[in-house]
Amino acid sequence: MYGLDLHNNKDRYFNIGDNKRQKFAFLPFKIQITENELSALLNDHKEAFASDKNPLGAIIGHEFEIILNIVRPYPPLSRRPAYPESPKSREALEIHIKGILDLGVIRKVGHNEEVEITRPVIVVWHNGKSRMVGDFRALRNYTVPDRYPIQKIQIDLTQISQAVCITTMDALKGFHQNVVIPRARKYLRIIVHCGVYGYLMMPFCINNATSHFQRMMNEIFPEELSEG
Repeated sequence: MYGLDLHNNKDRYFNIGDNKRQKFAFLPFKIQITENELSALLNDHKEAFASDKNPLGAIIGHEFEIILNIVRPYPPLSRRPAYPESPKSREALEIHIKGILDLGVIRKVGHNEEVEITRPVIVVWHNGKSRMVGDFRALRNYTVPDRYPIQKIQIDLTQISQAVCITTMDALKGFHQNVVIPRARKYLRIIVHCGVYGYLMMPFCINNATSHFQRMMNEIFPEELSEG
């Protein structure tokens, strides 16, 4: 059920198929399980979960590529300085940078490295929580689009129309588990007040990221997705 938050949709109803008069609701419930049972379950399937030694997975064979429709020298819009931030947002930004740096999602770009493309970042606040978003809008204009189709949520709902109980799981930073191919990493550099960093793993808000993720899921889990 990618893209549907069951817990925040408890008062909403959905149509499945062509029958617009018949409506369905999703009612989440908690499974009673003891701490020892949960610990044993996680240990039995430890390869599927992150750990201190291996905080994020790295999907092999589905590396993320970026192909530009322009050649060097790149236009001035592709290289921008960092946006000014309030003290509160600056502090939050430093926390976000350290977090994904520790996870191996990004790396610090050395002072002697050639940097031709830099994109600023934005700190977005919602309900007191911050989120770091790279401003890759200019890069999108120069990126050859990936036309791979994205499956609509209506198709997912139709596939599970006969189900009584639905189990959902969410991958930890799923996009960040897709490795960026080395030759494309020079396009994915962000600039903040504390330096320039380059993405080693696929970031959010980048053109073609959703199409790449959908293709990867379809190729790795064809049977599971066809069964709904």
